[in-house]
Amino acid sequence: MGDSVRLIEVKENVLDDNKKVAEALRARLKEEKTFLMNLMASPGAGKTTTVIQTTERLKETLKIGVLEADIDSTVDAEKVAATGITAIQMRTGGFCHLDATMVGDGLSAIGSEAYDLILLENVGNLVCPAEFDTGSAINAMILSVPEGDDKPLKYPLMFSVCDVVLINKIDACELFDFDRARFEEGVRKVNPTCPIFEISARTGEGIDAWVAWLREKTLAHNG
Repeated sequence: MGDSVRLIEVKENVLDDNKKVAEALRARLKEEKTFLMNLMASPGAGKTTTVIQTTERLKETLKIGVLEADIDSTVDAEKVAATGITAIQMRTGGFCHLDATMVGDGLSAIGSEAYDLILLENVGNLVCPAEFDTGSAINAMILSVPEGDDKPLKYPLMFSVCDVVLINKIDACELFDFDRARFEEGVRKVNPTCPIFEISARTGEGIDAWVAWLREKTLAHNG
């Protein structure tokens, strides 16, 4: 697709039972052998850079697509498309989250059946996206070091719905006095078992371990 980005408008359908739609979407993707990962984080946490680092390491062995969600922008999809990965920009028109109906629109636009792995970059915040099931196989979230090690206690729902947590900008820990042990303790209070990966999307530190985990989950899901 190169650096050309298609834009689709998505709207929230309040009449849909989101959970029912999400479950149907999950079943469809399982049948298609397409692994959908929902990635959530605050603005500036490094979602798009992490997506690019991840796809760069997986694109030789997996067919990957990216859905980028934003209230009103195509910037992130353009960055991803410039690396040669097919990206669809989902513009929510004011909504601060994606629901399963919106995601279904995005998957139809990209042609989900053609991909082994689709990375969904949700709208940037730590509140609304945690409340809506997108139909993904797993939920992932990024917490960047500058945001502070107390966020699991401030946003417990976000951390409780995640299947994996990435600590990004780990190379800046000393600058921001980020206490890794305190952060992990906070995560474990609401989510005792989810894996935590320490990465730097800027330098590439820790990305290989994260990518190996994601690849294993993708292959297991797709059978």
